[in-house]
Formats: sequence, structure tokens, C-alpha cells
Amino acid sequence: MAYELKSARFLARDVLTRAISEGDTVVDATAGNGHDTAFLCEAVGAAGRVYAFDVQPEAIRTTRGRLEEAGLLERAALIQDGHEHMERYVREAPSAIVFNLGWLPGGDHQVTTRWATTERAVRTGLEALRPGGVMVICAYPGHAEGERERQGLTGLLSGLDNRRYNVLEQRFLNAGDGAPECFVIQKQESGRKTAR
Repeated sequence: MAYELKSARFLARDVLTRAISEGDTVVDATAGNGHDTAFLCEAVGAAGRVYAFDVQPEAIRTTRGRLEEAGLLERAALIQDGHEHMERYVREAPSAIVFNLGWLPGGDHQVTTRWATTERAVRTGLEALRPGGVMVICAYPGHAEGERERQGLTGLLSGLDNRRYNVLEQRFLNAGDGAPECFVIQKQESGRKTAR
């Protein structure tokens, strides 16, 4: 099979593969176990830079180990801080910002991303993106805070000026309640409304 429509995360990775070039600066707003961070480090190449955020020390440790094992650590800045503070660390305009919301896989499910900080991080990230850059957000509405995040994202993103941003929501209609969703936002290069 040449192409398989699999999941929100698969769709997110497909967008990122197309959007990132060698030498780019990108942000992994939720490092988690480091899978996305490693993928991003490979995508930006030796000349690129990945800023990876997580508030949990174990997430930073796991991500560091994964990158060391793959020989990619020098491409990343691992930051134990909330993604809502990305402007303190990222000075360049990123070509991509990635959010994989929810809790740390294998971790404490009581420790999860929250809409209050996610909203601030998304707003900050949208302003920081370079023209033509993308933000990809995987949301998991299968738990109470995840549903709050999904609703918040839907409201925030649907209200963005379409002269500045194109916004796509990808969800699997037959996957049932609580299935992961993927939001893709691209910052416009010209500031003109695009034809649909």
C-alpha cells in the first residue's frame, strides 16, 4: 500500500515531513518520551536546531537518552519548562511547532497538559512562526482535560484571521468519541486570503 490513512499522529508527521527542511529551527512543545524530538532532529539535519520542552524531569531524561543513543543530542536544546514560556528560549522564527497534548505515555495520568498553559503556548507559537511555517497539534479528547483542550483549540483556531493563517482540523469521523484529532495551522506568507 503506497499510502495508509492511519491516525492523527500519522497525519501530523506527514505534514511535518513536507514542512521542515534541513537547517530549520523547530519546536517540540511537548517532548514526552522523545519520539517526536528525535524525528525533528533528523528532519532539521546537522545545521538545524530543535527546542524541546517538557515540565517533567523524567520526560527530559528519557528524551536525552533517546537522542544520545541516536547521535542527535547536539541538534537539540532540552528545556525543562512549560511550553507557555517558549519565547524565553527560542529567538529564531521556527518553521514548525509541534504539540502532542495529554499525558506522558507510561507516566502519571494526573499530570497532563492544561488548556490554560496550552492556550498561551499556542498563541505565542503562532506569532513566532515564520511565514509559511506550520503548527501541528495532536489533541486527545478522551479525558476531561483533553476535551477542554479540544474545545479551546476549536474556538481559538476557528477565530484566527484567514488572511494570516490557514487552519485545518483532521479527525476520523468513524473512530468514536474521544478519538485523537489533529489541528494544522500554516502562517500565510503574503497576508492575503487564500482561495479555497
